[in-house]
Amino acid sequence: MNSVVDAVVGINDIYWYLVIALLVIAGLTFTIWSLAVQVRYIPEMFRTIVERPSGARGDDSISPFRAFTISAASRVGTGNVAGVAVAISLGGPGAVFWMWMLALIGGATAFVESTLAQLYKVRGGDSYVGGPAYYIRDGLRLPWLAGAFAVIITITYGFVFNSVQANSISASIQANVGGDSTMTAWVVGILLAIVTGAVIFGGVRRVSAVTEIIVPLMAVAYLVVALVVVAINLEHVPGMFALIVEHALGFREIAGAALGAALMQGMRRGLFSNEAGMGSVPNAAATASVSHPVKQGLVQALGVYFDTILVCSATAFIILLSDPSFGLDNPEGISLTQNALQGQVGAWAGPFLSIVIFFLAWSSVLGNTYYGEANIRFLSGSRRMVTGFRALVLLCVVGGSLGSVALVWSLADLFMGVMATINLIAIIPLGGLAMALLKDYSQQKAKGLNPVFRRSTLPRARGVTLWGDDDAESWVDAHAESSTPESVR
Repeated sequence: MNSVVDAVVGINDIYWYLVIALLVIAGLTFTIWSLAVQVRYIPEMFRTIVERPSGARGDDSISPFRAFTISAASRVGTGNVAGVAVAISLGGPGAVFWMWMLALIGGATAFVESTLAQLYKVRGGDSYVGGPAYYIRDGLRLPWLAGAFAVIITITYGFVFNSVQANSISASIQANVGGDSTMTAWVVGILLAIVTGAVIFGGVRRVSAVTEIIVPLMAVAYLVVALVVVAINLEHVPGMFALIVEHALGFREIAGAALGAALMQGMRRGLFSNEAGMGSVPNAAATASVSHPVKQGLVQALGVYFDTILVCSATAFIILLSDPSFGLDNPEGISLTQNALQGQVGAWAGPFLSIVIFFLAWSSVLGNTYYGEANIRFLSGSRRMVTGFRALVLLCVVGGSLGSVALVWSLADLFMGVMATINLIAIIPLGGLAMALLKDYSQQKAKGLNPVFRRSTLPRARGVTLWGDDDAESWVDAHAESSTPESVR
C-alpha cells in the first residue's frame, strides 16, 4: 500500500505544478480582463442570489439560490474540515494564506465557468442542464474532449471524491467510538451505503430535498462553534494572522513545513474545497433559471468566498488557536480538527464534530453523485448505465470507509488535477464570451434595467440553443407584475 501511495504522490508532486500554473494564469487573466469582477460586483452578488427564478416555468424553476445550494452541497464537505487539517499539518500555517489567495483569484474563474455553463445550457426533463461537457462540445466544437471530461468528472466525483467523504466520516466516528477500528469501519461503510442508496435511487428531486436542508443547517452550526473558539482566544488572533502571513511568505519555517509545502498544500486543498476552475460547479450553475447568464456567474463567485473565506477559515482558526505541530510526516485529517476543537470547548466537541462531518460529508456524497450522474446521462441516456453507476458509488462509499487517509487524498489530488486541466484549457479560449456577457450586463445595469440576455446580441457565440427572443420575453412577462425579488423558491 505504501508503494502505491508513494507512486501517486510522486506523480502529484510533478503534475500539480502544471495545474497550479494553469489556475494562477486563468485566475489572474480573468481578474485583469474583467477588472476584478469578483470584487467589484460583490454587492450585486448578494442582490442576484435572492432573485426569483425567471421564465414561464414558475414554481418549477430553480432559483439562483437553489442552484447555489446545490453547488454548496458538493463544496461544503470534508475539504473544509479534514482537507484544511491535512494542508496545515503538511504545509504549516502558510497554507491558509495560499488558500485565501486562490479563492480571491479563483472567484474570477468561477464567474467565467458558471457564466459559460448558463450560456450553453439546454432544456432537461424538469430543469435546465449543462456544464463543461456542454460548452466544450457546443462552444469549442470538440465532442471528443467533452466526452473525456464527462468520463473524468464521473470518476472523480462519483468514485474518488465520494471515497474521500466516506473516509472522513469513518475516521471521525472511529475517533469517538474506539475499540476495533476495522469492525467500526465496516459498520460505518455499510450503514452509509444503505442511507446513501435510499436517497440516490430516488432521483435528483430526492437528493435536492435532502441537501437543501442539511447544508445550511450544518454549516451555520459549525461557523457558530468556530466563532466561540475565536472569542475564547481573542487576544491570540492577531498573532495567529501574523503567523499565517510570515510563514506563507517564507519569513519563518516551522518544523520542516517550508514555503513550497505551504503553497502547494494550500492551493491543492483550496481547489478541492472551493472547486473554482475544476469544472464541477458549472453543472449546478446551469440548472438555474435566470434572465442573464452573468447572474449565475456572480452567484457562484460568491460561493467561492462562502466556502473558503468562511468555512475553511473557521477550521484553520480552530486548529491554529490550539497551537498544533506542523510539518508532520503522517498527515492528519479530521482527527487534528477534532482534537483541537475538544481542547478548546470540551469533550462534547468530538461528538458534535462527528455529527457535522457526517451530514456535510454525506450531503457531499449526494451532490457528487448528481454531478457524476448528470455526465453519465450526457454520455448515454441508458437507465442501466445510471443504475450501474449508482451501484458503483455505493461500493466506493464502503471502500472509502476502509481506506487510508494518505491514499484516498492522494488519488483525489490526481483526479482533481486532471479534471481541472481539461476545464481550464476549455474556458481560457471561451473566456471572451463571458467578458462580452459581462459588458452587456453592465451596460444594461448602467441604464437602470434588470438585465435580460438575448443570443442575438452575441452572434459570435456559436452553438447556443437557448436565450432566443421567446425566452427573453417569457422572463419579462413573468416579472412584469412585480420587481420585488424573492429569496428562496
